[in-house]
Amino acid sequence: MPERVRRLRERIAAAAVRSGRSAESVTLLAAAKSQPAELIRAIAGEGVRDIGESYLGEALGKLAALEGLPLTWHFIGRLQANKTRPVAEHFAWVHGVDRLRIAERLSAQRPFHAPALNVCIQVNLAAEATKGGVSPAELPVLAGQLAALPRLKLRGLMCIPPEEADPAGQRRWFAQLRRLQEALNAGGAGLDTLSMGMSADFESAILEGATVVRIGTALFGPRPAKLG
Repeated sequence: MPERVRRLRERIAAAAVRSGRSAESVTLLAAAKSQPAELIRAIAGEGVRDIGESYLGEALGKLAALEGLPLTWHFIGRLQANKTRPVAEHFAWVHGVDRLRIAERLSAQRPFHAPALNVCIQVNLAAEATKGGVSPAELPVLAGQLAALPRLKLRGLMCIPPEEADPAGQRRWFAQLRRLQEALNAGGAGLDTLSMGMSADFESAILEGATVVRIGTALFGPRPAKLG
């Protein structure tokens, strides 16, 4: 595990330098879906502090098992309306908000003693029916609505683009998300986060401005069966 973390950090740093940024400008978010708490504890020992979860029931068990570790928990799966309360109560970030109703529930259910919940809007760049996300055309309206909600802090945009083997093809999708964020910021949105790039394409994402890369396989190895 230490060697895998080291190699991954080297690749992230090299891509960041190529993009004219520092390695510290890119957050390694460990996509820990189906990974046991013991592996998360191991990577935390290597300095990986940001943990992404997609299955709520599994995530809550790991949160309890790892209580006390200095970890920042991100919900990165598709969020159903009937599961917003535990996410609002236990997570620091939600990547993938694409409906006003979900955002309103998160806002209403966020504990008042907790800091504002950081959220990213998921954008469905290629209009893929199998993926969540708001369309680029609908993004400005939703961004304005979310920015007005209390207890939430709109931080940026997130995408899961179509799979592309060619780095140039990968970069085209990520560049599109960056341009959407730039357009929102030109209107005063003040967004600072681009959550984009996974194990197969994170270097292309970093070259187009990713500030968070969501890495599973390249960090943990092949994913085991879903935890019970």
